[in-house]
Amino acid sequence: MKLLLIGAETKLSNALCRILSKEGYVVDGTMDSEIGLEMALFGSYDLLVLDWLLPNIDGLSIVKELRLQGITIPILLLSANSKLEDKVEGLDAGADDYLVKPFFNEELLARLRALSRRKNKELVDNNLMVAGLILDTLKCNVSKGRELINLSRKETLLLETLMRNCGNVVTKERIFERLWGSYSRNEFANVDLYIYYLRRKIGASYIKTVRGVGYYLENKSGVS
Repeated sequence: MKLLLIGAETKLSNALCRILSKEGYVVDGTMDSEIGLEMALFGSYDLLVLDWLLPNIDGLSIVKELRLQGITIPILLLSANSKLEDKVEGLDAGADDYLVKPFFNEELLARLRALSRRKNKELVDNNLMVAGLILDTLKCNVSKGRELINLSRKETLLLETLMRNCGNVVTKERIFERLWGSYSRNEFANVDLYIYYLRRKIGASYIKTVRGVGYYLENKSGVS
């Protein structure tokens, strides 16, 4: 099982890496919150252990960003804040569990095992069927009739966003956040570029433009 650790304290992070490795986890660790966010967004991990108190981007903001981007990885949030309102805030932001520091290693490992069991029991439908298209969000391809079209990850995210909002306008701002995140330094014009890429692959008539606002997917099949 592959685990990402984004920690705030060198001593604790090193100790956790050793403990988790001994338990059979493959651990990637960083203390840089910006790098950690990129790793969580674009890496392939089964679990995320995340410290709340981080420089630049705090742990709570990372949780919110990951959930905004549709990343469903189970998250264990570590914090020195033991107040009930802090726990509620962390869980409401999208964390799956909350562990107060200092903690016993046995409790940490037990919570990770529980998150692993929960993840393995989840039955997630990876296919979206909208507007005569069938999108496989894991394999990054879309079926149109008998034609199978391969997509990049960002094209997949873009099409998924449009399909989940079929018939409704999705603003450029929302698309930008979905594809690159709130903290990205990418050019806003990349939204139009990826719309062009996607239209070229699935057909320009599927995606309609609302000038100055955004785009929407037309339901050609009449079925939502």
